Amino acid sequence: MTVPRSHPRYLSLTTRDRLVEGWKKGLVATQGLIAHGRGEAFDYLLGETTTEEAAAAERASAALLLLASRPVISVNGNVGALSADEIGKMSKALDCRVEVNIFHRTGERVKALVSHLEEHGIPRVLGEHPDSRIPGLDHDRALCCSEGIFAADVVLVPLEDGDRCMALKRMGKKVITIDLNPLSRTSRTADITMVDNITRALPNLVRELKLLGTRSTDDLSGIVSAFDNDANLERSLARMRGGL
Repeated sequence: MTVPRSHPRYLSLTTRDRLVEGWKKGLVATQGLIAHGRGEAFDYLLGETTTEEAAAAERASAALLLLASRPVISVNGNVGALSADEIGKMSKALDCRVEVNIFHRTGERVKALVSHLEEHGIPRVLGEHPDSRIPGLDHDRALCCSEGIFAADVVLVPLEDGDRCMALKRMGKKVITIDLNPLSRTSRTADITMVDNITRALPNLVRELKLLGTRSTDDLSGIVSAFDNDANLERSLARMRGGL
């Protein structure tokens, strides 16, 4: 299907097409298609734009990632299918590891995602051979890599499972997430939540990393300290109520 650029739902429809293509390639779980549709409903209430609240969270996220000693980017199927280029740019800017970490885990899906990310210029993507576990989680979703998520001090986990986000926090890690639902466990648990569509949030985050890349540690620490995730989520909720 070719969507004409004049279509008022052009971006939404082409994003759906990219996810379906990702599903055909084995990157995206069928459940991921459902999750994306749920997120779109929240995005409508935001006017399908990056709000002031989201922009503030994206700036604080970039600052925290630049301050990190061992930042790691966690990638699931939807993130890999939609944002591989941006993940590559961030990993280069931060000189950090990227790890495939998925809820509906199969060896085939992990291998497909690792290959997909490496094809987009990301070297040595982790996840195919996990050798550690996230404490407090059962089943395969606890699997991780000792030189990746397990050792990280700051983890960017877009579109994350709430239980895993909580478990990472219990390990003492700083967690940054992207979640269009400001009421989710992930949003409420993370240190910084970008209430934005991932197709906008990650390009914004790439730009913020470039803008803040030369700032001093004190400047970056000030940006992070000034950010209040709970208050920012409340403002996002208020904006959604206005969108109704």
